[in-house]
Parts: sequence; structure tokens; C-alpha cells
Amino acid sequence: WKNKSERNGLNFIDLFSGIGGIREGFEQAARDKGLNPLCVFTSEIKESAIKVFNQNHPGEAITGDITKVDPSSIPDFDVLLAGFPCQAFSSAGRRQGFNDTRGTLFFNVASILETKKPFGFVLENVEGLINHDMEHAEKGAKIGHTLSVILRTLKSLGYQVSWKVLNACEYGVPQERKRIYI
Repeated sequence: WKNKSERNGLNFIDLFSGIGGIREGFEQAARDKGLNPLCVFTSEIKESAIKVFNQNHPGEAITGDITKVDPSSIPDFDVLLAGFPCQAFSSAGRRQGFNDTRGTLFFNVASILETKKPFGFVLENVEGLINHDMEHAEKGAKIGHTLSVILRTLKSLGYQVSWKVLNACEYGVPQERKRIYI
């Protein structure tokens, strides 16, 4: 762990934080395991999300556009959390993938992972990421080209990578909401 100064400390960063939902679950899980989670960097650009985030985490600094942040300037951390933008992969969107600038934000995440080399990460996106760009997938592939590129990129950075679709209704949330977690 990079946070050696505090016993059982766990430093993390929260990218595309929204109102802090991924972070909330991560912090609860860490505390349940006897760890002391500490967010050392948060990034979000949507003003309405920042307003709610500030109500939940008063006084915490929020960095804006992650594309304008030099990865080496981010404090050291153990785990990266990122619910990178889904509009480019969602069936509710135009599904332009990496041809949409929001779709390329994954590569900013990869750059941060490459520069900072944390212990691990949790990435979240819509279920539609699984079969996005099937027309360019390898023949007989069970996942689309976009997810293949993402998984290959993460593996090339030295990470063991797995993914799974989870449905919020199976975890006590009264809503059918499927998401892929990598």
C-alpha cells in the first residue's frame, strides 16, 4: 500500500465522481474490512453533481476536467475508482464509442494507472459496454471490440483484469439497474 503512514490506511481517488455513489460503497466495504479509506483526489465536471457531492462531502476539494490534469500531479493512492462516462456506449445514446470524446476518457484513466501504478482499480459503466462495436470484434467473440480494447489496455499495464455485470435490485436497491464492473 502507498499509504504506509497510517495503519490500515487505504488511499483512493474518485474520477467522474458524480454525487459519490461508487465512493460510498467502496468506503463502506473498506471499513467493513477494518481499513481506513481516505479519498485523496476527486474529479467531476457536472455542476449539478458537484452541488450534491459538496452536500455529502463538505469542504472537500474537487478537481474539474480530468483531461487537463497531469497524472503525475495526482497524490499517490492505492485504488482508482472511476465511473467513466457511459453516453458513448449506452443504448440510450448514439453509441459512438471511441469516436465520441466522452468515450475516449477511458484512456485518461489508463494514463493515470500507467503513471501512478496503484494496487488496483474499480471501473463502472453501462451494460451496453459489453457488446459495443460487435461489428469490429473478432469473429465469434462474446464481447464487443470496445470492451476488448479496454481489457487489453488494462492488461498491458500489468493488471489482472476481470469484469462482471451486477444488477442493483440484487443488492437491496428497489431498481433494475445493470452495470458492468471491471
